[in-house]
Amino acid sequence: MRMRKKKNLDSRLDACNEYIIEVPEEKFEYGKENEKHIIDTKALFGNDNPLRLEIGCGKGQFAMEIAKRHPEINFIAVEINRNVIVQACEKAKRENLNNLRFLILGAEKLGLYIEEESVELIYLNFSCPFPKKRYAKHRLTHESFLKIYKKLLKDGGEIHQKTDNMHFFEFSIGEYSKCNYLISDVSLDLHNSDFEGNIITEYEKRFTDLGQPIYRLQAKKR
Repeated sequence: MRMRKKKNLDSRLDACNEYIIEVPEEKFEYGKENEKHIIDTKALFGNDNPLRLEIGCGKGQFAMEIAKRHPEINFIAVEINRNVIVQACEKAKRENLNNLRFLILGAEKLGLYIEEESVELIYLNFSCPFPKKRYAKHRLTHESFLKIYKKLLKDGGEIHQKTDNMHFFEFSIGEYSKCNYLISDVSLDLHNSDFEGNIITEYEKRFTDLGQPIYRLQAKKR
């Protein structure tokens, strides 16, 4: 079921425009589908602090908390759904988070906007598992996406992934291996492990309250 467009969505987004990275209209001219528009992150944030991405940020709870904890790091939270991201933008504006910006974009187009080898860390938190096999190519850990991330990551850069879906987690491990990432810090029950510093989102809490384990791993570019 498609989500109904929120009331006054466009005006609400316009009111947060200083937190939203502008990208060209999706109606690309024929022959210019792969034209790059690399974001000048130094100009965007006013500094050259390290850059991290969260891909599929949803309502932005994780992005805002991690930005608060690490003011010395710049964060770009990526989300394709305008209906969802508007709430995140409004919260970030209210809390004056100067090291956080939002990019309304599909992950497959990140290479057109993010400079290669400029990102130190990518977060994938509870990405849609697309459980049907025929939709596997849409999973954010499919090898086609992992190859894009690999170009964006600095040498030794990492992906940190969390999910509540065991089958998606197993699929992801296979894809990381296929793309020659080094997998480490694998947890099959995050909340009963010794991992410190976890940021629990509303979505995550919902599943842990039901007694479902949270799966986590780190995958390093090599």
